[in-house]
Amino acid sequence: MPQQLLRVQNFNVSSDGFGAGEHQSLERPFGHADPGQMFAWAGATASWPNRTDPGGSRGLDDYLTRDFTNNIGAEIMGRNKFSPQRGPWQDHEWKGWWGDEPPFHTPVFVMTHHERPSFTLSDTTFHFVGGDPAEVLEQARKAAEGKDVRLGGGATTIREFLDADLVDTLHVAVSPGVVLGSGSRLWESPEELFDRFHCDVVPSPSGVIHHLFWRK
Repeated sequence: MPQQLLRVQNFNVSSDGFGAGEHQSLERPFGHADPGQMFAWAGATASWPNRTDPGGSRGLDDYLTRDFTNNIGAEIMGRNKFSPQRGPWQDHEWKGWWGDEPPFHTPVFVMTHHERPSFTLSDTTFHFVGGDPAEVLEQARKAAEGKDVRLGGGATTIREFLDADLVDTLHVAVSPGVVLGSGSRLWESPEELFDRFHCDVVPSPSGVIHHLFWRK
């Protein structure tokens, strides 16, 4: 049976290494960061899933955007990627930021200390699970039925899995023109991962710089 990889796909950080800003709220999932600026490279591609008008760019950015769903059978995310709520769940009517058609199309495992019942929207089922990264990954791999598992973020959750040495590949897109100064940080420098990962750094014509990591 082929190995099921744990993959970080299309994770975006600012030039100073933050995946999101401070003061997250219902209206501002990325806090003081501007997602339109952070994700402009992906939104311009032909394969951007939210594209409603024809066209869009092809090339490297589009290839990586298209690869987001390739052979993915489940996703793991931290609670703050799902919701701005903290502590015990006050509102079970809140079903995430993605509306009735979430972009995942697989089981999603939301890591939280406050569990709540699973629910399904379209072809995405959200499960709310406790446990350490290795335990959550084991659940996600079973649900993925032989396919890979995507580690969706945020930055704090990715660091937890990196610290547990569970991540197989990472694709991190760095937006050079964006400086956040504070928030949820993935790294101070990508060199922090060089002891365990090979890394190719590929600048794109869009201005974003893609960092592609794979285990040594």
